[in-house]
Amino acid sequence: MNTNASSTIVLETKDYLKQDYQLKILDGINSPQDVKKLDKSQLNLLADDLRYGILNHTNTVGGHLGPDLGFVEPTIALHYVFNSPEDKIVFDVSHQIYPHKMLTGRKEGFINPISPKISGYSNQDESEHDHFKIGHTSTSITLATGLAKARDLRGEKYNVIAVIGDGSLSGGEAFEGLNNAAVLNSNFIIIVNDNEMAIAENHGGLYTALENLRNTNGEAKNNFFKSMGFDYYYLENGNNTDELIDLFSKVKDTQKPVVLHLHTLKGKGYTPAEEQKEMYHWQLPNFLGSQTYEKVESYEGITSDFLLEKQKKDKSLVVVSAATPSATGLMPGIREKLGNNYVDVGIAEQQAVGFISGASKGGATPVFEVMSSFVQRTYDQLSQDLALNENPVTILVFWGGITSMDMTHLQIFDIPLISNIPNIVYLSPTTKEEYLRMLDWSTTQKQYSVAIRVPSGGVISTGETDNTDYSILNKFKVGEYGTDVAIIGVGDFYELGKKVKNELSKQGINATLINPVYLTGLDEDLLNNLKKEHKLVITLESGVLDGGFGEKIARFYGASDIKVLNYGAKKEFTDRVSVDELYTRYRLKPELIAEDINEILK
Repeated sequence: MNTNASSTIVLETKDYLKQDYQLKILDGINSPQDVKKLDKSQLNLLADDLRYGILNHTNTVGGHLGPDLGFVEPTIALHYVFNSPEDKIVFDVSHQIYPHKMLTGRKEGFINPISPKISGYSNQDESEHDHFKIGHTSTSITLATGLAKARDLRGEKYNVIAVIGDGSLSGGEAFEGLNNAAVLNSNFIIIVNDNEMAIAENHGGLYTALENLRNTNGEAKNNFFKSMGFDYYYLENGNNTDELIDLFSKVKDTQKPVVLHLHTLKGKGYTPAEEQKEMYHWQLPNFLGSQTYEKVESYEGITSDFLLEKQKKDKSLVVVSAATPSATGLMPGIREKLGNNYVDVGIAEQQAVGFISGASKGGATPVFEVMSSFVQRTYDQLSQDLALNENPVTILVFWGGITSMDMTHLQIFDIPLISNIPNIVYLSPTTKEEYLRMLDWSTTQKQYSVAIRVPSGGVISTGETDNTDYSILNKFKVGEYGTDVAIIGVGDFYELGKKVKNELSKQGINATLINPVYLTGLDEDLLNNLKKEHKLVITLESGVLDGGFGEKIARFYGASDIKVLNYGAKKEFTDRVSVDELYTRYRLKPELIAEDINEILK
């Protein structure tokens, strides 16, 4: 790719933070109006400053690195040509929004990222230049079509620009948005940021079509966008500020829908991110410093090891990811070993669920790995395509639980979503041994659609083989018997239950400790037996309480004398709130729970 008109920032040494980097232009930029005042010769210096901010922010608080580095020049050109916020720029996924934030009054969150706190995603509460809170994928075109329709109905005049890329075109909502945008018959500009990647490598026929367009400089006879009715422009040098400004100026105030296909370099300006695009898509803090990584056992690694062994015995095994393979442990080496037994459907979780249902019907053994935050997109497919058809599959839900994530990436809603759909068995293991036994059962049995909430955090092992027959549904496990109080700890929170039991024992209360195992059903015999010697049952779950597991227990005991306390997350969108603060807010600390129990027992 020829990107000679943009500079490469020299921040590639591991100790770059020790260097006294001096901002060249960004100090004087407080709004897009300031960008317009710059000479074109200053724009590449501004690009240097923006890349410094991206690296500094990511190295301090973590976040999306590669996609933001690659969208610096297009963002500068957007604000040089268009008039935000009058012209509406809608970002998809927000993987590419850091430069935009720095040019719209939020640079301090990147130059001094500890304060003020700036969201990693589009957030209209932060700035009038953001129009939606967006963290999930494939949404920008759809949201922008609504803005454009409202503009037209109100007789207003401004540009509506939808930015999409970094793999987001593979999502079904993107196709729906394109379908409707093509017939708006008014101003509508779609910027396709084609950096040849999703989070990992791209998969699917759409990306073959994009590659064909790249290889022909946009002249391919088969043009997906033109066939839908869009005007279409291709720019090979998508990181060339001068050419971007010329192109954007050409389509500004257009009166018909148009697609601008930009070929950009993911990770541009930071050599490791250019060369290892998947690894540097997103980074944890301090990635630039000298680091040594100690290899520790993880549930992601346990899962991959199991599946590689399973593949040797079951040639019909198919492991599925929706463009987030590394996040669930499917690293490049694992994917290579799985070979044809691995499928990446792109950022399209709905396709993944329909696909595994069909694969199961055809006789395969499908395993879908998905993050809790992203499984939310699949409700209808889980219910209609899968559960209604009773096809045996395994769905592994990773990262479920109360975290300090952004409001767009909360992981607390999977239990109410999955556990209330008929014909799905949702399991929540507490140890490595339970997890492996559940995996073995779910990938062997042919009766149920099975989901497993993969434990988060460090691996807990008893060292003892689990021989449980999980086909005998809804049988809870009693860890320790006691009286007066029963503690039901779900999955990761079984360990919290142990701590609560220990806290109570200091006060002379010998509580019963229970691992419910199943999130989709109740052990009614056990729950009825608890009535004999227990006055209080508490439930602990790392998820939202409304519609969750604890409510099932409370409903069961509703007509009895037993009191129930449910502990978990409130129904709220939290945004980068520390786990410690959330645990205090939700009274999820052993001493606070014990305090509540004593108050009830009085």
